[in-house]
Amino acid sequence: MEKLDLMVVIDPYPTVSAVMQDRTDGVYLLPASTQFETRGSVTASNRSVQWRDKVFEPFMESKPDQDIMAMFANKFGWADRFFRKISMDGENQPNIEDVTREFNGGMWTIGYTGWAPERIKAHMANQHTFDRTTLQAIGGPVDGEYYGLPWPCWGTPEMKHPGTPNLYDMSKPVSKGGLTFRARFGVERDGVNLLAEGVYSEGSDIQDGYPEFTMQMLMDLGWDSELTDEERAAIDAVAGPKTNWKTDLSGGIQRVAIAHECAPFGNAKARAVVWTFPDPVPVHREPLYTNRRDLVEDYPTYEDKKFYRLPTMYASIQKQDFSKEYPMILTTGRLVEYEGGGDETRSNKWLAELQQDMFVEISTRDANNLGVRDGQQVWVEGAEGAKVKVMAMVTERVGEGVAFMPFHFGGHFQGKDLRDKYPEGSDPIVLGEAANTAMTYGYDSVTQMQETKASLCKITAA
Repeated sequence: MEKLDLMVVIDPYPTVSAVMQDRTDGVYLLPASTQFETRGSVTASNRSVQWRDKVFEPFMESKPDQDIMAMFANKFGWADRFFRKISMDGENQPNIEDVTREFNGGMWTIGYTGWAPERIKAHMANQHTFDRTTLQAIGGPVDGEYYGLPWPCWGTPEMKHPGTPNLYDMSKPVSKGGLTFRARFGVERDGVNLLAEGVYSEGSDIQDGYPEFTMQMLMDLGWDSELTDEERAAIDAVAGPKTNWKTDLSGGIQRVAIAHECAPFGNAKARAVVWTFPDPVPVHREPLYTNRRDLVEDYPTYEDKKFYRLPTMYASIQKQDFSKEYPMILTTGRLVEYEGGGDETRSNKWLAELQQDMFVEISTRDANNLGVRDGQQVWVEGAEGAKVKVMAMVTERVGEGVAFMPFHFGGHFQGKDLRDKYPEGSDPIVLGEAANTAMTYGYDSVTQMQETKASLCKITAA
């Protein structure tokens, strides 16, 4: 971080990045507003969306994200293009409803396009009409819709698609929330048909598998006559017969497909052999840092490789035996009372009271063998040499030879308290070592996600 030309941290609370570096200039901490100081849509992990209203005005000098983006766009001279379809509620204040329409309109492949601020707000205003088990509205202004319009919510808002409560549920018509499995990988491979065979969603006019919809497919089926003149003109402007449901911004191809109870993205078999992955069928590969050296020969990792321009190490690490010096397996995970890096939740006095110390869980046998008692300060050193000073929690929740640390802490670094580096009055109530300090190198072979969940360590009394 010291080598950056400029470092800007924008967050409601100063993050660990704000205090880890030793810069004396070129650092800006800008206060962003919390979710309570703005309004807009939020999407949940079950694919449904809700509308939140502003609880109070932005506190002190904080600003909502969209206002910060507007100030940035105005400063650099491209606000007229960035906000071309977005009205302004005030200086540097983009209209949230317009912002929502803008990103929904660009999400054809996911299925946000059927959402609209008005539809989402109607669900919030009529929550009492939804069945708590099926999540479907029974009567009222949004009768038949599923709470939060879980994506894919097909087509345009005017189509009034009810949302898809369960993915790949063929017992319902697509227009009523049913769905087939997506034909995303072609129609055949090595002579094997990849489309569904003899199965289809309820009421489908195509009673077999089919590829994703294109204008040419509508023409071949004779369904293109159901397009409006406006929809046809929009399709012709894109690629004519080669336009598919993902690039048709009118939503016409989706609308016609769903009128025949077909899923716009096709009807295929689930892919069990992922031929584009390094391992088409999952196989066990020993971790880069493993204490089971006897398994490495039979279950080796990948050879070192380049992902695009990034060299990524695998075998060159695994061939080294770290287990003699670092014999214990180290895992990291969540706590109920804290969230993410913990900067916000550790600043909440009610939550901070629940867990006031960063800790490592050690089994009773390991603790006794190491001469460590419950509540004692210990060093947890990772296989790359970095270490954290934390409290020992002796427990039977972990097995012998395994240690666990939560990843919600920050503000300490290798035994040093960094509280004095926070701006006055902004430091979280609870500080502690960041678990990732003791974690080690490693990246997933497909997603390039870093490996911060498991490694090796050694534990010693502090």
